[in-house]
Parts: sequence; C-alpha cells; structure tokens
Amino acid sequence: MRRPALVLFAVAALVELAGVAAGVHVLQWIAKPLLAPLLIWYLVQRGRRDAVAVGLAFATAGDVVLLVPGERWFLAGMACFLGTQVALVVAFLGRGRPRTAAVIGYAVLWAGLNALLWGHLGPLRVPILGYSLALAAMACAATGVSARVGLGGALFLGSDLLIGAGAAGLDFPGRDVLVMATYAAALLLIATGWARAREATAQGAAGGASVVPVPRPSRLPPR
Repeated sequence: MRRPALVLFAVAALVELAGVAAGVHVLQWIAKPLLAPLLIWYLVQRGRRDAVAVGLAFATAGDVVLLVPGERWFLAGMACFLGTQVALVVAFLGRGRPRTAAVIGYAVLWAGLNALLWGHLGPLRVPILGYSLALAAMACAATGVSARVGLGGALFLGSDLLIGAGAAGLDFPGRDVLVMATYAAALLLIATGWARAREATAQGAAGGASVVPVPRPSRLPPR
C-alpha cells in the first residue's frame, strides 16, 4: 500500500512537465495540485502525520494559487510557501542540527543572491528577501536530517531561485520546465527521505529497547 502514492506522483509530475513544456494550462491545472497531496498520502501511509505533511499542505495551496497569473497571486503563493518553509524548518530542526559549514554556506548564498537580484526585483524586493531567508533556513536545516533530505532542500531552493530570476526579468528557454522538474524532485526527495529517516530512528530505538541484559552464570562452586 506504500507504492501507489509514489507511482501516481511520478505520473502527475510527468503530466505537469508535459503541460508546462507544451503550454497546455489544462494539464497544469489537473496535475500540479496533485503533487504535494500524493506525497502527503505517502507520508500518512508511512505513519508520518507531522510538520512535513503540514508543509506539503501549505505547498498544495501555493501550487493552486500560483496557477493564477498576477502579482497579487504571486505574493499570495509566496505566503503559502512561507508556511511550507516554516513547517519544514520546525520538522528538520527537531530531527537534527545542520553543520556549521552548511549554515555559513547557505547564509553566504542567501546574501549573495539577494544582492545580485536586488536591483531587478522592484516592489517584490522585501517579500522575496524575507521568503528567501526562510527558504535558505529550510535548505540548511534539511542537511541535518539526511543526505537525501538535504539534496531535496537544495533543489527546492534552486527551483525557487529560478522563479525569482524570472520575477527579476532574467529569463531563458526552458526555465519553466526546469522550475517544475527541480520542484517535483525536491518534494519527492524530502518526503521519501523524511520517511526513511524517521523509520530508521524508530527501528533503532526499538532495537535498543529489545536488548535485555542476560545475567552471566556464576563460576563459583555451589555452597
């Protein structure tokens, strides 16, 4: 019962990428809102009803809102995904702490990218500054969970960076497809990596609890 959610996720992701590549908005409206809910289903099947599932619920709302064109809808979508990042940060920091190198690296990356795009963002500067801080914090916190979740966090940041580049007027052919490909991969890696990390912890705790010390037989002769 655990595999169907991921199979359907793969189908929805392929349909979404085809819709983006071909410019068929109907396919995007059908497939994109299914991505995060299918991963919520996957997590629920694995017994993971926690902050990561909440973050994916926020992502679902953001995916739907961002299908509507316009700056107001863009800001509303960003607010939804801010909820995603906060929920993921809470979940990841509860599991482990990132290394100092990751904290420094993502802090430098956040500052450098905002400095690079600052002059191109116009009225979106402050909202993107705040959102990107939460995004970088999430990607950094993800490294404290596992390599898979850390890669998912990095891809999430990369996907949103591509969106930010588009908002700044820095476009290139295939950017929209790359945005969705990295986003779908990020969600998949985060969800599956989170489930595996939590299960590994649970198995380790169960294994430790099952070890019962056996008293050694005494070698002294009976009295």
